[in-house]
Amino acid sequence: MSGARWMCVVSVLWVAGCAGAGRTAGGVERGVQAAGYPSHWWASVAREEAKWWEILPQEAGEGEVIVSKRNELGLLSNFAPTPFVFRGRRYPSLEGFWQMMKYPEGPADPRATFPGVNWKHTREEVSQMVAAEAKAAGDLGSENMRAMGIDWVTFDGRRMKYRGAGKGEHYELIVAATREKVRQNPRVREVLLSTGDLVLRPDHRQVADVPPAWRYCEILMEIREALRGGALVDVGGVDGKPAEAGSKEK
Repeated sequence: MSGARWMCVVSVLWVAGCAGAGRTAGGVERGVQAAGYPSHWWASVAREEAKWWEILPQEAGEGEVIVSKRNELGLLSNFAPTPFVFRGRRYPSLEGFWQMMKYPEGPADPRATFPGVNWKHTREEVSQMVAAEAKAAGDLGSENMRAMGIDWVTFDGRRMKYRGAGKGEHYELIVAATREKVRQNPRVREVLLSTGDLVLRPDHRQVADVPPAWRYCEILMEIREALRGGALVDVGGVDGKPAEAGSKEK
């Protein structure tokens, strides 16, 4: 899915959500208005209109907000087309960056020649994907990982445990990439800071023991605190120019 198409989908969902803002629970609506947050972040959505995996905006608890793809908070999602440069390479989204690590880095990579395993995409192709397309490619990569009996991914030739219980090398890599996404996209930074002291919650179900790298909302809240303290500096985007969130990929 191209960046322009993704943003079109988000815009349609946002309009639909705003139309239902009047259905927001009274107590929550009064609370968010008093705090100065946009009320459409909690706009009610009928369950029959939702995706099967979706946690709806109105399901947020007190002091929480769902990072919903139905409004501008979706820019904080890994799915969002928010291009960034990381260690000399350009990635259209965090999702593509994440999922590509499941794929062989080259012909010498043992995953590339494992008997009976077929790779529908190349690592380079996956790295340039966004949203559901990248997730689907990652699901194929996960199937191949299970077929090979491995629980590691790679970046720059280094193997990392994929589902580590602690904050290991894979976690640190995801945090670093997320930080660059925020630094290089002014609109993403603006949206993140606008969430104030709200607790960010994902818009999909996660198991209780999900590894730290999967807890992207917690990572984002840590980055939010760093931004407030002036720890992150705008380093520009692609080729020294700001990387505009939601821009159409080449």
